[in-house]
Amino acid sequence: MAITDAHGAVCASVVATSIDFHARFGGVVPEIASRKHVEAIVGVFEETLAKAGEHFGCDTLVASDLAAVGVTAGPGLVGALVVGVAFAKGLCAATDLPLVPVHHLEGHLLANLFETPDLEPPFVASLVSGGNTMLVHVRAWGDYEILGTTIDDAVGEAFDKVSKALGLGYPGGPVISRLAAQGNPRAIHFPRAMLHSGDYSFSLSGLKTAVITYIEGENRAGRSINLADLAASFEAAVIDVQVAKAVTAVEQTGVSDFCVGGGVAANPDLRAAYKDTFGKMGVRVTVPPMRACGDNAAMIGIAALRSYRAGFFAPLTLDAQPNAPLGSWSVSDAPVCPSWEK
Repeated sequence: MAITDAHGAVCASVVATSIDFHARFGGVVPEIASRKHVEAIVGVFEETLAKAGEHFGCDTLVASDLAAVGVTAGPGLVGALVVGVAFAKGLCAATDLPLVPVHHLEGHLLANLFETPDLEPPFVASLVSGGNTMLVHVRAWGDYEILGTTIDDAVGEAFDKVSKALGLGYPGGPVISRLAAQGNPRAIHFPRAMLHSGDYSFSLSGLKTAVITYIEGENRAGRSINLADLAASFEAAVIDVQVAKAVTAVEQTGVSDFCVGGGVAANPDLRAAYKDTFGKMGVRVTVPPMRACGDNAAMIGIAALRSYRAGFFAPLTLDAQPNAPLGSWSVSDAPVCPSWEK
């Protein structure tokens, strides 16, 4: 949860995580996610109000100090979404505050404003996370053309599955990234799936299978696996396709700005590859600050504040929508440039 003031400044931001519980199973277990949301939500709310109180020089804020309640209404795991939406609706019913629904991926998109406050459409964005991999042409605020998505696994999901196959634990992204930094990205050739497909679709399932097949082959042959080389080679196969398709999208749309959103945007090699490639093309690259890459409520606050100023609210009959398309609950107004003190 987070609290944002009328000028877009983040006054408090609190993140509770259940990663330790999911790590035992090598990935997110929806039932556990829902239960942990229920267990954490009241405490997180109270902690957020207290931190905002510190920001304003008092003990704590109370619910009546707020002007509106923004909530992620989708997409995502329905059980986890329902917990947040139900809590937000209850808070609004008890305080008579307006309810503002926000699209999770639009939050990731707007998180780039923390880094580049003057970012304006049109631009191309890559949204890469555990559940999503897509290229989006942002024609105007609220006007999103999805150029292509993954036809199977998302990038983050592929990292998790490869990490699990290597017995390196969950989440896979940070582990693979740390290993890759010490390895040779050209040591093992893995497929660059759909690199020449002529469209903006992605496929990560075949690459994941190729890595697992390689591991099994080396194990059968009794050869030890150089984990750093394998991680670097796998990561390079992912990055090559992501960057190549992004370059084509930028060239075909004629934009001069490119940005990245989602948890995988924290990957140092992916960030560097985008900046290096687009830097040579004269295209400005924006990646959110590291703390704004993973799921957080501060980014949701940017979209919620914009909707609040536009007078866009939802009735208390709002339901969570696990498959909500990008653009749901959006408005065409420009967002307030946010700030988040370090």
